[in-house]
Amino acid sequence: MSGGITIRPVEEADLPALPSLLAQLGYPMAAEEAARRLAAVLAAPGHAVLVAVRDGAVLGLMHLFLRPALEKPPEVVVQALVVEAGLRGSGLGGRLLRAAENWARAQGQPSVSLHSGAQREVAHAFYVAQGYARVGGAVLFRKAV
Repeated sequence: MSGGITIRPVEEADLPALPSLLAQLGYPMAAEEAARRLAAVLAAPGHAVLVAVRDGAVLGLMHLFLRPALEKPPEVVVQALVVEAGLRGSGLGGRLLRAAENWARAQGQPSVSLHSGAQREVAHAFYVAQGYARVGGAVLFRKAV
């Protein structure tokens, strides 16, 4: 799928589309909270937010960042990836992942990784079809402080 779709860094004018996309990913939030979080992400060194846009409409979103680590090689992590529900299966998600891979190469990083919830079996099949291999079975722990 190309059809006039551009993948580019997020712009302020894209902000109204973000809450809907994030809600489709399972993270509903008010527009003000999305704006606050986007500002924090964009202010953080080594982070990028890319959007897929056609005719001014945001059709997909990806947040990625450089992750240095002690126990494994540094790499780029895709923190969030979502494509408008009606366009899933169109190839747009693959284009976003290729953009992440290009961004990683431009940063001198050897790989791209991502986490996907155990319940997201359709997403898992998509990632495998894009050449990603399942390499772990980590469990996320969290404590409110």
